[in-house]
Amino acid sequence: MFLETICILHGEIQNRKAHEERMHRTAAYFGFNAPPLPDLQEFLPDGLLGTKVKCRLTYYRTIEDISFERYTPKKIASLKLVEASIDYSFKFADREALNALLAQKGDCDEILITRNGLITDTSYSNVVFSKGERYFTPENPLLNGTKRQKLLHEGVITEKRIDRDSLLEYDRIYLINALLDIEDGISLPVNSVVV
Repeated sequence: MFLETICILHGEIQNRKAHEERMHRTAAYFGFNAPPLPDLQEFLPDGLLGTKVKCRLTYYRTIEDISFERYTPKKIASLKLVEASIDYSFKFADREALNALLAQKGDCDEILITRNGLITDTSYSNVVFSKGERYFTPENPLLNGTKRQKLLHEGVITEKRIDRDSLLEYDRIYLINALLDIEDGISLPVNSVVV
């Protein structure tokens, strides 16, 4: 079973094409035909029309489930560096491996996952590092998220090899995903990373 987490802002699906493309890439890799992405606005509860909504869609050969909730970003003030050899190159609905890593966060709010010493992602987002006015994202994320792809395509961020030893070369870490953009300001100073 696979998952798409989609942002619906004021009744409009955001970055729809990227979500459809990811569903098709996933289906092609695993040997099935992706179901069409439905008109999610049809199912959106009236009380959520004027807000930012997190739509969670699970699928395999058909759409299995669709849920909606008003989106409230998590407050993240600290990250725990966790080394792992996890493979999450496809957005699986089963997040057991990520949840097992998240259990290692201790007193921190979230984890920052490294693979072979290289920075990848948090348990629920890609990351972007600022250095002055420039923004960089790790060149080998766990998941090449739809927001990450959009920001790369627009030239807002640049891929770079970032390892645990080079963290302090940067000013801040921004968390991005389908529902979070750099301008949303969900960020923290790099010295908030606990090794």
